[in-house]
This record gives sequence, C-alpha cells and structure tokens, in this order.
Amino acid sequence: METGNGFDASEINKIYIIGNGVIAKALAVALAINGRSATILRGSVDDTGTSREHVEVDTGEDLLSAHIEISSINSYEKLDGLIVLTNKSFGNEQIARKLHAKAKHSPIVFLQNGLHIENCFSDMGFENLYRCVLMATSQTAGENSVRFRLVAASPIGVIAGSEEMLPNIVTQLNTSIFSFRTEPDIQPFIWKKVISNCVFNSICPLLEVDNGVFRRNASVVELGRKVIRECLVVAREYGISLTEDEIVQNILNISEMSDGQKISTYQDLLNKRQTEIDSLNFAMADAAKQKGIFVPVTSLLGTLIKLKSELN
Repeated sequence: METGNGFDASEINKIYIIGNGVIAKALAVALAINGRSATILRGSVDDTGTSREHVEVDTGEDLLSAHIEISSINSYEKLDGLIVLTNKSFGNEQIARKLHAKAKHSPIVFLQNGLHIENCFSDMGFENLYRCVLMATSQTAGENSVRFRLVAASPIGVIAGSEEMLPNIVTQLNTSIFSFRTEPDIQPFIWKKVISNCVFNSICPLLEVDNGVFRRNASVVELGRKVIRECLVVAREYGISLTEDEIVQNILNISEMSDGQKISTYQDLLNKRQTEIDSLNFAMADAAKQKGIFVPVTSLLGTLIKLKSELN
C-alpha cells in the first residue's frame, strides 16, 4: 500500500532501532523472540563494523535473551524499513542529518522523552513521523543485561505523514513483552509524560533517590505538585486539557511500579553522561516563555540538574 509520500506501508519487514541503551535492548529482544527482524544501530558511533551480541532482559517474571545484530547508521546506504529512535533526544539533530539521505521517506517512531523533540526532523522534510509515549521503566543490570518493567501499552500517534501506516507500525512493534497501541490524539499523552518527567527527572536525581520516593514521602509529592501546576498552565495555552490529579496519580503509579529503580537522568549523572533535561524542564520553560508564562520551580530544578551534571 503506497502512502503517497514514497514508502510502501505493506512492506515494513525490517526494524532499525537507533540507540544502544536499555530500551533499545529490551525492544530488540522482545522483537527477536517474536520472530521480527530487528537491528540496533548505534546513533553516535560511525564505525562500519557489525556484530551479534547476546542480550538478556529481566522482566520481573521471566529472564529473556536473544542474539541481536548491532551495527551503525553509516553501515547502510539506505534504510528501507521502520526506524525507531531510542537514543537520547539531544542527539536528534545529528541523527536527522545522518538519516536524511538514507531514510527521508521511511516511517520514524520517536520512542524518546521530551517536548517537541521531533522538530528538527520536521524542519528537514522527513515525511512520516510518529511519537510514542513510553509506558515502561528500565535500568541497566549488567553488560548487555537490562531490567525492564512494562507499565502499560505505549501509545503511538501521528505527528506528520500517513495515518493509514500507523496500524501496521503498531502491529510490527507490538509484543506481549513490550506492547504498543494506536492513539488518534497523541498530544495529551506527550504532555502528560513530559510533565511527569519534569517531576521525576529533576527531583529524584537532586534528592539522589529512586523512583519509589513519591509513594513513600508526601513532602516530595507536594514539591512535584508545584511543578505540575506550573506545567499545566503552559499545557492549557497549547490546547492540552489535563488535570493535576491525573498527573499525580500517574506519578504515583510509576513510582510504585518502578520502586527501587533510578530514573534515567539519575543514571546519567551517576555515569557522568549528558542528561535529557534540556528536552524536559528547559523545553517546558521555553514553551512557557513563548506564551508569556514563567515557570520558576520547573526552571530552577532544571538548572540545578544542569549544574549537577556540569560539576560531575
């Protein structure tokens, strides 16, 4: 089925996962176990070598494993298939430049955190863009071993391009291990997740505690509510209708499901890696500024994370 913009949606038979972190590995193993063709492509490494690595995923119920092909974007002249971005979103502009001549017409799913992270792809004329809101938590458990907890089916919706292609994309990605679903109105889900991440990804690393702190400490929840209230004012200016209670409940649910796990920004700080705070608290502050709104608590927490990262 030709979508009218250069890609045949009926021929999605190869999945390229960009990024080699815990989510990429969990997704690759889930797909491989279910007979799908999936290759991990390192986003920031330009070597042309290809290897097969044994990857293990602890789901809490089962210990799963598969041999996964790992390569790099530069190893391919063209990427005809479904592309899933799991790399940190601060690398998206570089990835977009690498993919422009190889995959401009291919469907691209952003399995990433952040607000407006797809803009650089839109600006470069990519035609089939889809946002996924991740409903899972993960953490490194060892070399090529990850701990993965599914919270719910992750919704995928259209940002640009063909709505007809969306069901086929979801069918290709969906498994009982790592599940996905179609979502006709993805923006509220994006904002809900970003606001929740503005809370988790700033408060947990600054307090140096795991995700379960929100279910254990009412004072920490109240600090989170201050961030939520600021962000909801911004969301309403962009036509997004959410409530404080539903976001607090979302945070409490995630806190319970991932009790003992460290949020990604905390993991990044501990491992002296660049964080995604620019696409979270600072992106929210930028969106607020465009509407003449100030978000002081959200901005301060983001600034403290950036300073903590620089000091590391």
